[in-house]
Amino acid sequence: MPETFSTDKKTPQRIIKKYPNRRLYDTDTSSYITLAEIKQLVMHHEPCIVLDAKTGDDITRSILLQIILEEEANGTPMFTADVLANIIRFYGHTMQSFMGGYLEKNIQTLMEMQAPFVQGAINKNVFLQVQDQMTKQTEQFLATFGLKR
Repeated sequence: MPETFSTDKKTPQRIIKKYPNRRLYDTDTSSYITLAEIKQLVMHHEPCIVLDAKTGDDITRSILLQIILEEEANGTPMFTADVLANIIRFYGHTMQSFMGGYLEKNIQTLMEMQAPFVQGAINKNVFLQVQDQMTKQTEQFLATFGLKR
């Protein structure tokens, strides 16, 4: 089953088709859209899938990576060169599949904490303590593979 941008299984999946001319077509609105508009769909948790119009292949991950690349190139990057190098080192490593799950779990934890923090329902000190704990766990995890921050 193809992945979508959202984990909401109740909402019907929105289909975006990418044509050979590199244009993206939203089948819901019957119009062409941009990467910026796909980013907005992601930001609003709208479940989507991007398909190659010619082959029908799921290219969602490729489009999401393209959005990340553009975000990293503009403004303040989220990832340092060291972090990116360490991620690359996990490809082909026996722990590659574990690393993906590990990152996903930690990002999900941060997302769950974000809502109450933004609404002022969580103490800043508690947030910083959790952040500290996650940093230490990550450093310990990476150290088991001889990788350092």
